[in-house]
Amino acid sequence: MAAVAESLSVSVSGSSFLDLRAAAPFLVAAVAFYFLVEQLSYHRKKGPLPGPSLVVPFLGSVAHMIRDPTGFWDAQAARAKRSGVGLAADFLVGRFVVFIRDTELSHRVFANVRPDAFHLIGHPFGKKLFGDHNLIYMFGEDHKDLRRRIAPNFTPRALSTYAALQQRVILAHLRRWLDRSEGEGSRARAFPIRVPCRDMNLETSQTVFAGPYLTGEARRRFERDYNLFNVGLMALPVDLPGFAFRRARQGVARLVRTLGECARQSKARMRAGGEPECLVDFWMQDTLREMDEAAAAGRPPPAHTDDEEIGGFMFDFLFAAQDASTSSLCWAVSALDSHPEVLARVRAEVSAAWSPDSGEPMTAEVIQGMRYTQAVAREVIRYRPPATLVPHIAGEAFQLTEWYTVPKGTIVFPSVYESSFQGFPEAEAFDPERFFSESRREDVAYKRNFLAFGAGPHQCVGQRYALNHLVLFMALFVSVVEFRRERTPGCDDPVYMPTIVPKDGCTVYLKQRCAKFPSF
Repeated sequence: MAAVAESLSVSVSGSSFLDLRAAAPFLVAAVAFYFLVEQLSYHRKKGPLPGPSLVVPFLGSVAHMIRDPTGFWDAQAARAKRSGVGLAADFLVGRFVVFIRDTELSHRVFANVRPDAFHLIGHPFGKKLFGDHNLIYMFGEDHKDLRRRIAPNFTPRALSTYAALQQRVILAHLRRWLDRSEGEGSRARAFPIRVPCRDMNLETSQTVFAGPYLTGEARRRFERDYNLFNVGLMALPVDLPGFAFRRARQGVARLVRTLGECARQSKARMRAGGEPECLVDFWMQDTLREMDEAAAAGRPPPAHTDDEEIGGFMFDFLFAAQDASTSSLCWAVSALDSHPEVLARVRAEVSAAWSPDSGEPMTAEVIQGMRYTQAVAREVIRYRPPATLVPHIAGEAFQLTEWYTVPKGTIVFPSVYESSFQGFPEAEAFDPERFFSESRREDVAYKRNFLAFGAGPHQCVGQRYALNHLVLFMALFVSVVEFRRERTPGCDDPVYMPTIVPKDGCTVYLKQRCAKFPSF
C-alpha cells in the first residue's frame, strides 16, 4: 500500500508540475496583455501631458510617493513647469492622476465642484476613510444650506468666546514645554515641537469644538483614535484587519460617535437656556431654532440635524484644524527664529497691547489690533501652505484647457503650494510686509494666488478661526518664551506628516522670558 501511495503521489505531483508548465505561457501572455492594456489606457488619458513613458502595472509611482512624498511632488511640479503647460500626469494604485501647477487651472477646478464636474475628496481614499457625513463631499444647494447653518460658528462673538479658551490651552502647553526644555540644572535641552504642537492643537480643538461635553476619559480615547487616523492617512489603503488603514477607519467611526454624543448633550443644554461655551453650542442654538420652526409648521426636521451626522461634520472641522494648524505653528516658530527683525516687531506690537502680567486673556479687540502679527500669520501660510495639495476627482470628463480634457475618474491635484510662489514679487522671500504695507497690499493684488484656504464653494469655512489661532499662538509664544532653533543641515526642508512640517520637527531651545508666567 505504501508503494501504491508513493506512486500516486509522484503521479499527482508530476501531473501538477506538468500542468503548471503547460499553463505558464498562457499566464505570461495574460500578464503581458494586462500590462499592454494598462499602458495604452494610461497613454490615451495622458495625451500631450508630460509624464512617465511607462508605468508600473497597477501600483504606478505609489512606492516613490510613499517613500519620498516631498521628492515625488517636487518632481511633478518640475515636470509641469518644464513643459510650460502647467500640468503633469502620473499613475497611482490603478488611478490616472493629473498634477496642476498653473493657478488659473487650479481655480477652474475649485470653481467647478459639482456632480457633473469635479468632486472634492480631500485625500485620494478619503471618502472611505472620513465616513459618510462629510462636508467636503457635498454639492449645490444642500452644501450651501449646510454652510449657511455653520456660519454662526465663526461670527465675531463666537470667535471671541473661542479666543479665551484657546489662550488657556496654549499657555498650559507652553508651561509644559518650558518645564521639558529647562529640565534639571541650568542647561536647556532642545526638543522638536511638532508633536507637542499637535497635542496642543488636539486639546484646543476638543475644548473649542466640544467644550464641557468631553470627559477626561473621552479625551484620552479621542487622542488614541485620532492618532490611529493620522497613521492611516499616510498608509496604503488596505482595508483589511491588521492594517493601519482599517484601524484608521474604525477610529474615525468612534470619533464621530463621540462627537455626535456631544451634539446631543449640547442640544439638551441649549434647550434648557444655557449660554454657548463652545462651537457646538453656537451651532446647536441655531439648529434647535430651525428644528422648532419646522415642527411648528408640521414639517420634518431640517436636513443635517441628526446627532451623529453633526458629529461627522464636527470631525471635518477637527481634521481641518488639527494638522494644518500644527504645520503653521512650526513654520511660524522657524520663520521668527530665522528673521529676528520680524520677531522684534511682533514682540513690540504685542507688548504695546497686552502684558503677561495683566492676569487677563487678550480680547477680540486686542487681537484685531495686532495688524503686523496678523500679516506675519498670513505670510507664514503663504510661504508654507500646510495642505499643499487639494485632491479632486473628475466625476465626468471635463475640458480643463482648449487642448486637454480631463478623463472621467481622474484624480487631479491642484497645488496651492505652487500657486503661493507665483505672482508675488520675490516669492521665495519670507516678507510679512507684503500683507502689511498699505502701498503694497499684495493680499489684494495677488489674491488669486493665495490659495491656502482654497477657493470657490468649498473655500475653508473656518479660515478666520485658523488665522486667529496662529496669531494667538505667536503673540503668547513670543511674550512668555525666549527660544532658539537648533539649526542642522536641511532642518527646514519640508516633509509630509501628512501636512508639511520642518524636517527636524522644528527643534528648539526654550526658556521663560516673562518674570511671572500668565495665569487666568
